[in-house]
This record gives sequence, C-alpha cells and structure tokens, in this order.
Amino acid sequence: MTTAFWMGRRVFVTGHTGFKGGWLCIWLQRLGADVAGYALAPLTRPNLFEAANIHQGMKSNVGDVGDVAQLTAQIHEHKPEVIFHLAAQPLVRRSYEAPLETYATNVLGTANVLDAVRATEGVRAVVVVTSDKCYDLRPRRERYREDDALGGHDPYSTSKAAAEFVVAGYRASFWGDKSVAAPAVATARSGNVIGGGDWSTDRLVPDLIAAFSRGHAAHVREPDAIRPWQHVLDPIRGYVCLAQRLCEDDGARFAEAWNFGPPASNEQRVADVADEAAKIWGAKAGWQRDTSEHPHEAKSLRLDSSKAAGRLGWQAQISLRGALEHTITWHRQFAAGADARTLMIADIDALAMHAVRS
Repeated sequence: MTTAFWMGRRVFVTGHTGFKGGWLCIWLQRLGADVAGYALAPLTRPNLFEAANIHQGMKSNVGDVGDVAQLTAQIHEHKPEVIFHLAAQPLVRRSYEAPLETYATNVLGTANVLDAVRATEGVRAVVVVTSDKCYDLRPRRERYREDDALGGHDPYSTSKAAAEFVVAGYRASFWGDKSVAAPAVATARSGNVIGGGDWSTDRLVPDLIAAFSRGHAAHVREPDAIRPWQHVLDPIRGYVCLAQRLCEDDGARFAEAWNFGPPASNEQRVADVADEAAKIWGAKAGWQRDTSEHPHEAKSLRLDSSKAAGRLGWQAQISLRGALEHTITWHRQFAAGADARTLMIADIDALAMHAVRS
C-alpha cells in the first residue's frame, strides 16, 4: 500500500455514515484520496459520523442504496476509480426483527451498486464488504476458507451469502471478458470488529462500555461463543490493500473473495473478552449472563486468512488486548471531552500508517 497510489485518487464509499465506513473514510483522507460517500443518515445517538465530523474533507451524500437512480447519479457525478461498498443492515438480531429490510439492503443494495458500476465508465476496482458469517457454519470446520460453502442460519448471514452470489454473478456475466476494460470486483470478509466510536446496540464491546460507564453490570448473551475479534483498522487495511491490487497490473487475478481475520490468539470466548474488558476498565466493572431467550447465533466462528497473507502480504497486527485497550481508552477520552476525529487520527497513525509506503 502506497500514499503515491492513493494521493488524489477518486474513491466512492457507500455506508460512510456507519462505524466501519467512518474509519475507512478518515484513513482514505489521511492517504490523500478524493473521497465521496453515500449512505443513510446515522441511526444512533451518539454516532461516529457526527462526533468525528467524517463529512469534513470529503463529499457526503445522504441516500439509500435501494434508490438505484440516485445512487447511479452520485457515482456518475464523482467518477470514482475505486468503490468500497459497505452500506448494509449490519446486525444479526435486527435481521430477525426486520428480515425484508435486511435482504433489501444487503442483497438488492449490492446488486444496485454493481448495476451502477455497469453504467459508469472509469471504475477500476470495487471491494464489496460482506461478513465472516456468510459461511455455512458446520461444527466440523476448524477455520473457514474462502472456497468453503456459503450459507447461514439467520436473515443477516444468508443475506451476506446472497450478496456474495450477486457479486459472483455480476462478475461472471458482465466483466468476465478480459479483452475489454472492466472493473475488478472482489469481496471482503472480516471478523468481529471493535474500535472507538461504535455505539451500535447488540454488539458486545459497545454494550460492555455502555454498562461500565453507568456503573452497571453488563448483560452478556452467549458467553461461551467463540468469535474472531479484531480492531477495525486491521480489516480496513486489508480492504485498502486489496483495492490497490485490484487497480494495479492484472487486477483481475485478485477479483475474488478474501478473508481478513485476526490471529488465532484473538479467537476468544465472549466471556473471556468481557473479563478482559472489565479488567482494563477497572472501577468494579463486571458482567453477568443474560438468561433471557435469544435468537440463534453460531457457537464458534474462525477464519483462515492465509490467502491474504500469501498473496496480498496482509496480516492482522493488533492483539486482542491492544484492540480492547485502544477502544476503551478512546471512549474514556471522548467522554472526557476529547475530539473524536483527533482520537481516530491518533489511532490510525499509531496502529496502521506504519504499513503504508510513500
């Protein structure tokens, strides 16, 4: 990854008002890219988009990926060379409450983005962010590789598997002829991301921090479930690296699915993560098992990211404890009055910019 490549590069990001999209936009701005975003207004209060003034230094457009005419018009106007598609309904439990919304956003929204790309000249690379939960999770699998079967048990997981099929279908149908100029389109699957500025509901670390801040014991469901935890900047570094490779010579060789998961040491039980977070927080922080009934969630999920290591030179670099420390410190400093954007840039410089060459 090089600053020379990204300096002045026109980039379009869907979902820039979300947690992961906000971090991506700030880093792209840090790299000197010319960034435009398209997304719904933020759903939570507070939210990272407003707290960190993500819109500063970029073009920000409020819109729905379900509105293909508006989406296409915005992409036409910006004329991007690179598109990152992150707009999504991102919560498993929400998908049980609103399955049609989840499928419309995650599946048809992805198709709308790709159809807008078909109608736009000059797009060289598209990275569609799906999820580690897109796999057909079977207990016999130790770690899931990119060529394992896709599936899912809930609307969110199956919507992300379906988005993978949509990408594969568009790629084969419209951009398979290497004799014509065509965008290189890839999908990216990462683990359970954590980091400063995530105020989403039904996510472990935001729920822990919210409870600790109030002096309450956090209620934790599925404490024995195992997840691939990682700081948000690790997979984002993978997305940016992948996009650059898609734009470079013979980028079609990289137009496929990629895992960007953490090291094995970050694959921990929910209970262990909650214990570590409480230890870092101090001040009598604690948690208890939530004994109420909940929709089904996978008991174990691990990713094999050896392909990204071997072919992209990407590896996760932030330990679980380091990710928790940075996240908790971020929220404590923000609560004490620190500027959210300044905190983000400090984390980017400390955790990610060392991987970038001039």
